[in-house]
Amino acid sequence: MIRSPLMTVMTDAVMKASRSLKRDFGEVENLQVSRKGPGDFVSAADRKAEKILREALEKARPGYGFVMEEEGVVQGTDPSHRWHIDPLDGTTNFLHGLPQFAISVGLERDGQIVAGVIYDPIKDELFIAERGKGAYLNNRRIRVAARSDLADAVVACGLPHIGKGDHGLFLRESATVMSYVGGMRRFGAASLDLAYVACGRFDAYWERGLSSWDMAAGILMIREAGGFVSDADGGSDPLGKGTIACGNETLHRDLLKLLKKAKG
Repeated sequence: MIRSPLMTVMTDAVMKASRSLKRDFGEVENLQVSRKGPGDFVSAADRKAEKILREALEKARPGYGFVMEEEGVVQGTDPSHRWHIDPLDGTTNFLHGLPQFAISVGLERDGQIVAGVIYDPIKDELFIAERGKGAYLNNRRIRVAARSDLADAVVACGLPHIGKGDHGLFLRESATVMSYVGGMRRFGAASLDLAYVACGRFDAYWERGLSSWDMAAGILMIREAGGFVSDADGGSDPLGKGTIACGNETLHRDLLKLLKKAKG
């Protein structure tokens, strides 16, 4: 397990925010039947968790900047460090009472992601990684899966929805991929999809239309677990492109070939 001061700061902040989210998740079920519905309540839960994270991280590392889902970009006095924060990844799941969501925090230093934490408060699963120190799930070292044949692989993806993404492209990509793989999954929280690739639950994953806070921690997690990450077209800047493809060396390469084939 990584015991660095930085990882202590990050995990303490995430755990503090998670207590708020867990309490609010317990209320969602009651709100499903109200006339107004849980939408406003969930957006408030999201903002509250982000505020807790920001305050804890600012106190521990004053001057660092922020890239946040709710409040956007906040410039810090230290231009070389930025936190990428998603206080509630899987908002739609949360909204519907589905227990698949996470808090994701990544630290960028001089353009490189150097530390990441992804925490699933319902399953109490803490994924952590620090550059050069490996990736861990609840004190256990994790590695990407070793499967090398797409026919044996379970591949995760993102699904575009109303008003979002290129539906036609996704239909071509999914039709191409599903004809080669052992199974496809869509769980609804990108950070956890990445964490699941890092620990070998998923063999590969791709998605388009993501933001830096969705991916920052997970990209490092996969690399520190021995995996390969690119944008969905094979480029080297997934954060900048807002797309991702990942897996072990073999399946990452094979997945990219299928996505390229689908684009024609």
